[in-house]
Amino acid sequence: MSALPENAFGAPANDADSQETREWMDALSAVIESEGPERAHALLEQLLEHARQNSIDMPFSANTGYVNTIEPDQEERSPGNLQMEGRLRAYMRWNAMAMVVKANRHHPEDGGDLGGHIGSFASVASMFGAGFNHFWHAESENHGGDCLYIQGHSSPGVYARAYLEGRLTEEQLLNFRQEVDGRGLSSYPHPKLMPNFWQFSTVSMGLGPLMAIYQARFLKYLHARGIANTENRKVWVFCGDGEMDEVESLGAIGLAARENLDNLIFVINCNLQRLDGPVRGNGKIIQELEGTFRGAGWNVIKLLWGTDWDPLLARDKDGALRRIMMDTLDGDYQAFKANDGAYVRKEFFGRDPKALELVAKMSDDDIWALRRGGHDPQKVYAAYHAAVHHKDQPSVLLVKTVKGYGMGKMGEGKNTVHQTKKLTDEAVKEFRDRFNIPIPDSQLADIPFYKPADDTPEMQYLHERRKALGGYLPHRRAKADEQFTVPALDIFKPVLEPTAEGREISTTQAFVRFLTQLLRDKALGPRVVPIVVDEARTFGMEGLFRQIGIYNPAGQQYTPVDKGQVSYYKEDKQGQVLQEGINEAGGMASWIAAATSYSTSNRIMVPFYVYYSMFGFQRVGDLAWAAGDMLARGFLLGGTAGRTTLNGEGLQHEDGHSHILAGTIPNCVSYDPTFAHEVGVIMQHGLKRMVEKQENVYYYITLLNENYPMPGLKAGTEEQIIKGMYLCKEGPKLKTTVQLLGSGTILRESIAAQALLEQDWGIAANVWSCPSFNELAREGQDCERWNLLHPTEGPRVSFVSQQLEPHSGPVVASTDYIKAFADQIRPFIPKGRTYKVLGTDGFGRSDFRSKLREHFEVNRHYIVVAALKALSEEGAVPAAKVAEAIKKYGIQADKVNPLHA
Repeated sequence: MSALPENAFGAPANDADSQETREWMDALSAVIESEGPERAHALLEQLLEHARQNSIDMPFSANTGYVNTIEPDQEERSPGNLQMEGRLRAYMRWNAMAMVVKANRHHPEDGGDLGGHIGSFASVASMFGAGFNHFWHAESENHGGDCLYIQGHSSPGVYARAYLEGRLTEEQLLNFRQEVDGRGLSSYPHPKLMPNFWQFSTVSMGLGPLMAIYQARFLKYLHARGIANTENRKVWVFCGDGEMDEVESLGAIGLAARENLDNLIFVINCNLQRLDGPVRGNGKIIQELEGTFRGAGWNVIKLLWGTDWDPLLARDKDGALRRIMMDTLDGDYQAFKANDGAYVRKEFFGRDPKALELVAKMSDDDIWALRRGGHDPQKVYAAYHAAVHHKDQPSVLLVKTVKGYGMGKMGEGKNTVHQTKKLTDEAVKEFRDRFNIPIPDSQLADIPFYKPADDTPEMQYLHERRKALGGYLPHRRAKADEQFTVPALDIFKPVLEPTAEGREISTTQAFVRFLTQLLRDKALGPRVVPIVVDEARTFGMEGLFRQIGIYNPAGQQYTPVDKGQVSYYKEDKQGQVLQEGINEAGGMASWIAAATSYSTSNRIMVPFYVYYSMFGFQRVGDLAWAAGDMLARGFLLGGTAGRTTLNGEGLQHEDGHSHILAGTIPNCVSYDPTFAHEVGVIMQHGLKRMVEKQENVYYYITLLNENYPMPGLKAGTEEQIIKGMYLCKEGPKLKTTVQLLGSGTILRESIAAQALLEQDWGIAANVWSCPSFNELAREGQDCERWNLLHPTEGPRVSFVSQQLEPHSGPVVASTDYIKAFADQIRPFIPKGRTYKVLGTDGFGRSDFRSKLREHFEVNRHYIVVAALKALSEEGAVPAAKVAEAIKKYGIQADKVNPLHA
């Protein structure tokens, strides 16, 4: 290997001793040539450490030159038939383009605009081809299957491959983005809409990378605990360079390096463009990402230039070309691909006469044909091979491509390429000619799909490659093969019985008791995955540390400070608890990995993620929605729930609306229980649905930190608890009656109001526990819909109406959530009955519970006043009684509405 040129590759021109610099560089070159790059790297590391020891601690760059990481002579050669793969890739490009253009051209009656993307797959086709042909394993007898997080905007290309494979029909391609009639294909990867095809929901930018990291970690967790053999499985994650600006995309890369997730491979498609324009027009996104990932501890592989560049770089003896490559801004690189070879000769190579000399014998067409690395199948194969065989670190491939590659003047490299979904006849013809698609001019106007005969060499090769890798991808398992029997309800007796006289517990404690009992089940116990985000002690779960341990792949190499205590902080290689630190998004991503394990790993797991309820759906709502799309199964527990239960914490901690957010997710079943027995009944029923029946739902349950006596389960109310409403405390038989509804902690205020109504006003009240206003509303809406569509049949009656109809009087509902929560059931209150709703609208604040409930007007006194007002409106009591109650209870009638306070 020749010595490096003086002042090459960015060396300062004003070197104080250029001769000494040359000697050092010659020495390093000699080591590289005689002993290899590994030895050179080791020497440099020792020199740097020696410098640090001598107080020379100046920062150094984490970046390498703007060239490929893998030298040409170090590339692993692809064993595939590159020509055959090129033909198949061309057909997929065509069919992907045709699918989008046809969807947006042939439906003028509906506006003719369904959207879709051509440019994204055009830039990743070679990367997808290498993966599908040589690396990505399907689940088989000898392999658990790789996990593919496909870049959402590239879905047409995946459909195009599946069409050639015979997995999708032409009718389905013709119905791209037309799903209502059940014949179409979803716009992006959506497991809910294509439950046997897509594994992961990825198009919400940034969530795919985040979830994939925790998926890779969860595969290691399953293996460490002996639940599944996952050692040969990889998690492949396709992202765009623009997508890396989402905070979630980079938010957990430290975890991946810290836990040595060598089963994780990021492939970042660096086409230098985001949706509207360049990612870093004035900078270099690849260099930026290299420094970020290498600094975090990842193995970084840069693939920037195709094979045609290798001879030029080999002749670049003085580094002129390398300097131009490094100095050229991303905005200029985009402009090169939006022009032609003559432009590139002048504006790129023309920056240095020595570089211009390198291409003197090349025509403009030859220069234009110089490919970026991501469009060179051999280079892509070599990069993938290096990543797959790298140990002890996650790998990231920074692959340079052209957005809209092959789309010609209509899109290639243009700022508008992301939105391009309609091509002119001329552009379609140009596309056909560039990729040599055997479709005659006479058929071009119809943009027909192209599929070779099954007996052609290309199709045989296509199927052979997937057969060698275990089958077709993407593919999703809808149900796990294994079966479990959930413990009977009476097994959870400690949760269901009344508390002893003088004893008080919270619903959080009830949950911990339920979980502890479940962990004792020999079959299902090992499948329980407790997940906390640094709040286990807040929720009284620290006993689990000693009992089942905290998962840490390195074990516990230190002596914990609380070693002498019963519940000391115990980390273990086979630990069961996932302690995510102060990281709600990470906790949710970890929960999703466990909650979808039945599909990704054919192992039923039962995750319980416990967090401050205010930091649940509000903070990670997009992940909660993605969990619904991915058909997650598990429990989310919102601790310290409600707006008035969390003493002293204030505005950003007090939750008064998470149930409204949970109710927007169709397959999220949510409850706000008041009593321990409700917690037990709900959770055991949830286990039956999700584990035994393998229903695609997940549960959100809010838990309280407020202690009080528990009345115990009343036999026969189990089904009503699940439906969302039961009579928990019947009042006396008096002439004037009112119905009081409540949930969570405020139900106890309704019980107190019941006593006040009888004691102070001679009015009877029944108290109804409503563990789920959300489920009651959904059931009522189902009845309304059925009645609307079956006008000649007897109407169905909502469960709310069924429960209240036999009991007279107006209805008052009060909860620790905003009024909209309980107001959902208003349409189902029996006709002619007044319905008053109290709630905690407004920002939270710090104070004692009694003061907060007074402030938000949900305490027992306001419930009594609301009941009297409702009775007065129905003519059962005079209005003066309401004014008398306001005065009696010291209510400030003219204070500021808490919503505006």
